[in-house]
Amino acid sequence: MQIGSWNVNSVRTRLDQVLGWLEEQQPDLLCLQETKVDDPLFPVQAFEKAGWSVSVHGQKAYNGVALVSREPLEDVRYGFLGELSDDQEAEELGQQRRVISALLDGVRVLNLYVPNGSGLKSEKYPYKLDWLGCLQRYLTSQAERSEPLCMVGDFNIALEARDIHDPERLTGGIMASNAERNALKACLTDRLQDVFRVFEPDAGHWSWWDYRTGAWDRDRGWRIDHIYLCDELLGLARSCRIHKEVRGNTQPSDHAPVTVDLDWPPTDDEDQTDFFD
Repeated sequence: MQIGSWNVNSVRTRLDQVLGWLEEQQPDLLCLQETKVDDPLFPVQAFEKAGWSVSVHGQKAYNGVALVSREPLEDVRYGFLGELSDDQEAEELGQQRRVISALLDGVRVLNLYVPNGSGLKSEKYPYKLDWLGCLQRYLTSQAERSEPLCMVGDFNIALEARDIHDPERLTGGIMASNAERNALKACLTDRLQDVFRVFEPDAGHWSWWDYRTGAWDRDRGWRIDHIYLCDELLGLARSCRIHKEVRGNTQPSDHAPVTVDLDWPPTDDEDQTDFFD
């Protein structure tokens, strides 16, 4: 099973790039963020014509998430209210379309577009922290069903110094503040682990390069697009890759896709603990 995550920064602007990448990579599921389009205007027909099934949760000009799969997904849940139906804050925070999940062959895949926060003094910063607090409650509720979980998306947070091109200058600022990092860690608990770091412990690997200041040409990026796996899935992970070359496209998104390959479903004779031996 291959699952991908990609902040496309407008699915209609980069439709040909997304369809081309799908044709080349043939993932089982691609999770899109920042689609920037209302659901009725999402280019569903273009995806279906190419043989893909689509579930969307969009918003005009901003935000928006979608699931693009080979086969129709099961139990698609939209927004925080898809899990927290009686949570008043979830209803308020869910007005921005940033959350969608579904079952893929028994695996719950949760696709997120975490708020950026803008700046430490911005009113959007406490919103981001509140949003992450709601995500923590969401994950606690989802865990009660004992579904294997793969959580992906644009998290707009670099958890560690090795995830930033200039940690000495940027640590403590937006996307690298202690409050943001601690809020995300509270969501992860000991249940979810960053699968990319299982395969690549070194710095110098980025998934986002700002359009400004020549960041791409100078390779001054951040790793803010993550894939987190529960232990059951982590033991079946074959690889996790940032498709950096996609950022070099003409008129690219400022993010590159990230994929994980899993030996799922496991066979009866597989010993999942071998991964850690």
